[in-house]
Amino acid sequence: MKEFKVLSPTAILGYGFPMESFLEGMKRKPDLIAVDAGSTDPGPYYLGSGISFTDRNAVKRDLTIMINAGIENGVPVVVGTSGGSGGEPHLKWTREIVEEIAKENSLNFRMAIIHAEIDKKLIIKKFNENKITPLHPAPELTIKELNDTNRIVGQMGIEPFIKALENKAQVILAGRAYDPTVFAALPIKNGYDPGLALHMGKILECASIAATPGSGSDCMFGYLGEDYFKLEPLNKIRRCTTMSVAAHTLYEKTNPYILPGPGGVIDLFNTKFEQIDDNIVKVTGSKFIPSEKYTIKLEGAKKIGYRTISIAGTRDPIMISEIDSIIEEVKERVEDNFKSHGFEYFLDFKIYGKDAIMGTLEPCKHIAGHEIGIIIESVANQQEIANTICSFARSTMLHFGYKGRISTAGNLAFPYSPSDFKAGEVYEFSLYHLVEVDNPCELFPIETIEV
Repeated sequence: MKEFKVLSPTAILGYGFPMESFLEGMKRKPDLIAVDAGSTDPGPYYLGSGISFTDRNAVKRDLTIMINAGIENGVPVVVGTSGGSGGEPHLKWTREIVEEIAKENSLNFRMAIIHAEIDKKLIIKKFNENKITPLHPAPELTIKELNDTNRIVGQMGIEPFIKALENKAQVILAGRAYDPTVFAALPIKNGYDPGLALHMGKILECASIAATPGSGSDCMFGYLGEDYFKLEPLNKIRRCTTMSVAAHTLYEKTNPYILPGPGGVIDLFNTKFEQIDDNIVKVTGSKFIPSEKYTIKLEGAKKIGYRTISIAGTRDPIMISEIDSIIEEVKERVEDNFKSHGFEYFLDFKIYGKDAIMGTLEPCKHIAGHEIGIIIESVANQQEIANTICSFARSTMLHFGYKGRISTAGNLAFPYSPSDFKAGEVYEFSLYHLVEVDNPCELFPIETIEV
């Protein structure tokens, strides 16, 4: 069986890649150029607001290179989770960029748009049919939570991509997609082993992060054979090792041997990693096991209010030693000052140099540094209230008289003026659930256009 060759330019569309690495990939004559364009990693704001977390100019740069190379060489270009979160506004945003590229470069091609945003009424219907279950640690879904949700997407599997490829699409823009599918769909359509194709896709979706030294802004190349796949970084400063590839296989997994996805799991119990030269690793033994029921992961976000933050710092050793009690007393002052107003708000202080990263899980309780950074955050159902709470907390902490205080001019140093930043809408994830479907394509309508 002839090797199927895949070029993965970058870990996320818009993160960029060296042109030299990309050209090295094209020299190897890939059968597919594919890229993952998004993730839930940046948080719920981008899904809820419909805004991309990647920059338009950066995305356009990457797509211009990929599409020109793909059309010139007759290689399909496949993009998953368009616009960062894969909702309808994200898909539209990416489509506009592609059409702009086509116009500027005088390109003509067939493009498939695979939609992944799901109408709330359909999800309510599935809910009433008891076909939605939570993914740990998400709670059971409720109708109220559904009604409060601003946007819902489903994480599609390989089937919608295969359908689009069967319709001779040269460029595919998909909404929210299971990360490996953009790399695995075409080879699986062509008869290659699903377990190996999906496992290779799981590595390629992060491009050279799986190399050493790793990078999310560099290319990776995959070779898929009948009973193996191989991985090769395309930059001479990087190497794939059995350790780097095996380690990345464990990335973002709750079970080291099982990788769940739409329609089944990748079984890694018999997977082997072999170093076949200085920078290429060969992988064998991965299997795909279909599930009894075909399920799709749902992701939803709801708006919970508006945020205001203030950034400050201090290097007063006395204040640093008393910071926990100062924060509690400042919170009490804020509550007391506005209790007659009936404001509902959330007020938080993140202390960098203490436990801002891990919070209560931080094992090192002692502050060892000579300075700390302080972020004051307030969230309320109106921007004006968030502004008020943040402003009052900031001014109270600035002039707070704590035990042992010597200076009276002010406790905080502000790097910016204005000191308070209106961060706008705040979202949280409201759906992280599985929905059972009868047809893998039923939630994902496909639109085909001539560009």
